Amino acid sequence: MKSISKILLLMVAVVLLLGCDKINNEALPSYPVRIDLSNHGLWNTYGVHSLGEYRIFNRPKGIPSNFPYNVNTYTGFGGVLLFMGQDVSGNAAPLAFDLACPVEHNPEVAVSIDPDNLDAVCSKCKSRYDVITGMGGPKSGMAIDHKVGLNIYKVRSSSTGGYFISNY
Repeated sequence: MKSISKILLLMVAVVLLLGCDKINNEALPSYPVRIDLSNHGLWNTYGVHSLGEYRIFNRPKGIPSNFPYNVNTYTGFGGVLLFMGQDVSGNAAPLAFDLACPVEHNPEVAVSIDPDNLDAVCSKCKSRYDVITGMGGPKSGMAIDHKVGLNIYKVRSSSTGGYFISNY
């Protein structure tokens, strides 16, 4: 009986240790995200088209200033970073993340893109995040210690030539 207890205890310890390296990409509060760029014209105007290109959407701050926000548009906790990165096959793909740094946990503390290496960098804690691969995982700073990455949003293509960004 004691050996079975020891084996069970060892198995639990192994499971817990293996789970310790997991990055939490849902550290921020869940706020609705819905940005409709589903038609070709909206995507051409407000979308991203080449590797490393990005755009910020923040409805409360009116960014971009000429975007046709409506009552059905939501931009998450701290805003949305739309970024042209790469999918798992290495093909260019639009990706979306919450702008708020998950370490700071404040919608007013946003990440920005470092043009030299295309990392997202927190303006306050200086944590760096990998946005080019679509994972939003931490690369350096307190984000590694906290095991948090940027919240990731879904970007789905539409039949009318654009994309739709949401958290559902």
